[in-house]
Amino acid sequence: MLKDNPDVASWSTYVGRGAIRFYLPLNVQLANDFFAQSVVIAKDVAARKHLQKTLEIWLAEELLSVVSRVSPLELGPPVGWPVQYRVSGPDHSTVRSIALQLGQVMGADAGLRRVNYDWMEPARKVRVAIDQDQARLLGLSSQALSTFLNTVMSGAPITEVRDDIYLVDVVARAQDEQRVSLKTLQALQVPLPSGRTVPLSQIATFDFDQEYPLVWRRERTPTLTVQADVAEGATPEAAVESLAPAVDKLRTTLPKGYGISVGGTVEESAASQASVFAKVPLMLFLMLLFLMAQLHSFSRLALVLCIVPMGLIGIVAALLIVDRPLGFVAILGILALMGMIARNAVILIEQIETERAQGRSAWEAVVEGSLSRFRPIMLTAISTVLGFIPIAPTVFWGPMAFAIMGGLFVATVLTLLVLPALYVIFFRVREAQKTGAPA
Repeated sequence: MLKDNPDVASWSTYVGRGAIRFYLPLNVQLANDFFAQSVVIAKDVAARKHLQKTLEIWLAEELLSVVSRVSPLELGPPVGWPVQYRVSGPDHSTVRSIALQLGQVMGADAGLRRVNYDWMEPARKVRVAIDQDQARLLGLSSQALSTFLNTVMSGAPITEVRDDIYLVDVVARAQDEQRVSLKTLQALQVPLPSGRTVPLSQIATFDFDQEYPLVWRRERTPTLTVQADVAEGATPEAAVESLAPAVDKLRTTLPKGYGISVGGTVEESAASQASVFAKVPLMLFLMLLFLMAQLHSFSRLALVLCIVPMGLIGIVAALLIVDRPLGFVAILGILALMGMIARNAVILIEQIETERAQGRSAWEAVVEGSLSRFRPIMLTAISTVLGFIPIAPTVFWGPMAFAIMGGLFVATVLTLLVLPALYVIFFRVREAQKTGAPA
């Protein structure tokens, strides 16, 4: 299907394992027989979007029993499925039962699709019970029998052959018809130390059992992850928020020792933001300290702090217009923008104070200071906005660039318009009379 698709430039497929880490944020998968991954390179961005929808439809129609996900490569910490809930507890069967209930809750949400589990279905296995007394009489040990059965079923390397620069193991094992039936296994001839052979059924019995072939553990506790993708236009945060009442209700019914925790994008985003917000109090303290050292007045400091939040108007408007998320990278841009807005406010206030120190009335100082600082402040802001244009279209840095561009431009305009008015209000400045009497 990929070969005949006009949107595809190239691709590589990995069977039994995930792709190698060809770039840092790749969510590397462990080797498993039931897992495969393909990395498809589209010809351009438009082709990638079209190809994603095409692959989703094709996989849903052609590979009904496969749990599949088509997504662009991640740009942040590797997460995988965006919405994840971890069910943990000591007993495998109880964890599985809770996960099934949680899966039903998630499946009823319109914002989620393709709900699945990282491990769930038990597998049948054949248990070989050795009659130890009979084995000892024949001179066999459990280790010898285990080695013999592994050689028959899985094989043992006996030599190597060279293929170009690679060495390939030559494995000897029983033929397929000898390994797929319990009857043939029971009739399998086991060599004895004396050189004779006996059928395996003379020293062993076979029975069927069930076990979980794969069990993930978190902090040594069995943990089953219920995971899902989000519907088009939805976000993981909104999906988790809408599921919160139903999940909390399910938590109240859990036995002691069992729990449900949120993972996926929401957990990674919270961890990333927590690492940044932990430094915010220190940042605000130093910011206020330096502003106070520059302004020498609580009133003027209050003026600056009134202007700083006005950047949110431009930030929200810009992100809505370009349809970018207010994520971790955009928050970094907002933190940097606070200093830029405060700087412009300090420059304007300092200019007004300089005009007053030169003998102008308070009203004239506000007017002249605003007019004289208008051009340099606007030119500085515009040059900063233009400087972010090259990274604005990028997927990773785009939200930060648009947040700074929109917030800085709007905050600069409002600083030049609102700050003089606030200054007049704060300090009760009145316009001078036509006779020239001072205010």
